[in-house]
Amino acid sequence: MLKKRRTFIIGLGAALLCSLFLILNVANVQAKQVLQLGAQAPLDTIDISTSTGYGQTGNIFESLYRLGQKGKIEAGLAKSSQVSDDGLTWTFKIRKAQFSNGDPIRAQDFVYSWQRTIKPTTKSPYTNLLSNIKNAPAIADGKLDPKQLGVKALDKHTLQVTLTKPVAYMKTLMAYPLFAPQDQKVIEKYGKKYATKSKYMVYSGPFKLKGWSGTSEEWQFKKNPRYWDYKKVKLSAVKFTVLENTSTALYLYQDGRLDLTQLDNQQVENYSSNRDFKRYPYAQTYFLKYNFNSDNQQVKHILNNQDARLALSLAINRKTMNNRLYGFKTNPVTGFVASGLANSPVKKVDFAKSQAVPHTVDYEPKLAKEYWQKALKATGMKKVTLSLTVDSDNPNTSYVSQYLKGQLEEILPGFQLNLRTVPSQVASSRDHEGDYDILLSAWGADFKDPISFLEIMLPGAANNTGGFKNADYQKNVDLATNQDANDPSQRWADMVEAAQVLNRTQSLTPLYQNETGYLQNPKVKGIIHNTAGTQWSYKTAYIKGQ
Repeated sequence: MLKKRRTFIIGLGAALLCSLFLILNVANVQAKQVLQLGAQAPLDTIDISTSTGYGQTGNIFESLYRLGQKGKIEAGLAKSSQVSDDGLTWTFKIRKAQFSNGDPIRAQDFVYSWQRTIKPTTKSPYTNLLSNIKNAPAIADGKLDPKQLGVKALDKHTLQVTLTKPVAYMKTLMAYPLFAPQDQKVIEKYGKKYATKSKYMVYSGPFKLKGWSGTSEEWQFKKNPRYWDYKKVKLSAVKFTVLENTSTALYLYQDGRLDLTQLDNQQVENYSSNRDFKRYPYAQTYFLKYNFNSDNQQVKHILNNQDARLALSLAINRKTMNNRLYGFKTNPVTGFVASGLANSPVKKVDFAKSQAVPHTVDYEPKLAKEYWQKALKATGMKKVTLSLTVDSDNPNTSYVSQYLKGQLEEILPGFQLNLRTVPSQVASSRDHEGDYDILLSAWGADFKDPISFLEIMLPGAANNTGGFKNADYQKNVDLATNQDANDPSQRWADMVEAAQVLNRTQSLTPLYQNETGYLQNPKVKGIIHNTAGTQWSYKTAYIKGQ
């Protein structure tokens, strides 16, 4: 807990608002081993089968494994596992454990959970993560019964999973809360009420949820006394309060009422040298997505010209952009796959370093002009007008789009970029319908493996709305996921080559990686943050001196 109130300047209106908020919502004294956090938005759901994200919920739902520091695989509800020589059959031994209501956790609870997620009526947005399990795609399409999914309980404590192809990152995938067990008895008991409030749910993780009613502005993760590794959990609770205003959140942190607060761009500029400042990167890359199948023939012609795309990339000063967005030095973008996601199996080299190709995502305005002139000559065009569609709900996109317009029009003769700024739902709709020239898009890894990025650019993938196709790219991704799946070094080489194809062709143009600045109470220790999957874990967190 911060003992002294730090001095800062705040407007009178904001001060009154903060004072009112403190009186109504925040306790005056931080309880022993209670972590106080802000949230940008309410939890939308606690049903793991329908959730659209799992950044915090790994604290209340545990699967077969957990992610430790730097993505290290740690023990979860599986006490051991075996895989067949061909990599197609995994057998997990489930430890003796309980749900938060005292019901035993059995292998069948995993079977039921995965079957519930994959069936079409559930409408899970993450069925793709089950796609390598036998019969999963056909079940998701409604062609087979969910009971035909390649997962079964051999006995109460033995779970067998049958795959259609080897999955080199299987243990990492099994740390995702999506694969946690679900208590069928509880789901049937509550029916439509299930997961609508925290009391209509049971939990398998180190904490259980309290005080959430579906639209709550406040809720708690309370220590789960029935968690199998209960003794390692030091916090008695983690308290969340929705704080959409960053000024209010900063006030509460400065006053010792929050232990961790996210900073906006201006705050980062002001506090990046503060002793409490910390950077937390995310495996999320923002990039330009090109519509290779545009109905406009001139747009289609120029975007299908590789020299034109290289010119666009080389005309962008990413260092300037990053400094304006985050106010501190960030990892340089070297390609589509984010830095800090995964290291090579032998020498432990970051994938982002290996994917780099010179003269592709660098700032080289002279070379950009040369490529642009080649593109104009090849297409017979003297002037080019393209539109850039951006999401107005993202606070960074206004600056990014304006910067790109100014920079590209200045460097590339005869180029005009029109901005189409629309709400996020409209941008998403236009993305799926292919109604764009260039789209400012983003992709974040669901799990700590480069394939989480690379697979979305395959033909037919839901996110490949621009229609990108490249034989070399497809060949290398196919090798990594099939022939070489059981050879870690060769699989890595395949993925590096695939990522380099994206760079050489600029089939998409990476811009920047999402990094967030925070102020963190220096007495808070043991928080685990990962760039992908379940990003925040409080299992080992504690407040020093309390």
